[in-house]
Amino acid sequence: MRTRVRGWRWRRNPLRRRSDVVEAWTVLAVAVLMLVAAPLIGAVVGWWAHDDARAVAAEQRSERHRVRADVVGRVPDSPPTVQGGRERSYRVTVRWTEAGGTTKTATARVPAGTDRGDTVDVWFDSRGRSVTAPPDETAIWQHTLVMGACGAGGTIAVILLGHSVVRGVADRRRLVEWERDWALTEPQWTRRRA
Repeated sequence: MRTRVRGWRWRRNPLRRRSDVVEAWTVLAVAVLMLVAAPLIGAVVGWWAHDDARAVAAEQRSERHRVRADVVGRVPDSPPTVQGGRERSYRVTVRWTEAGGTTKTATARVPAGTDRGDTVDVWFDSRGRSVTAPPDETAIWQHTLVMGACGAGGTIAVILLGHSVVRGVADRRRLVEWERDWALTEPQWTRRRA
């Protein structure tokens, strides 16, 4: 029957080695780092990602403009294939009237399911090319949460990797200490000379 003595690495006893003490302090440091450092780093990375995403969105909003356009081109019969989980869309000819009364026509991406004659919102850059809409607040917050979670997860991975390295070194050191002590103790038990 095996009994487990809690905290034996912290108390003085003849079986405790220096490597046991190092390992006990390492476990305490890992617990503190995982409870304090990982969430803190995740929050800092999330904050940085949020500021960066808002700046990118503001820059895109300043250089892109949205127009309400009528679909005038031929709409494909079959919907396009989904690539990488992105929203289905296809290119068709659209027409809109600008504030000065001039009518413009261009090719733009419209969502799947749009029919000829429908009115859709399309985005263009300063050169008149069809571009995606700038990220909205939901996309910014999704980016923030993903980056914060990745920062916290990466921190936890580094902490656990460091702990496994320290534990491996402590185990090797413990075996050396036990071998040394056994070399001193074994002759007394077996009545052999060292």
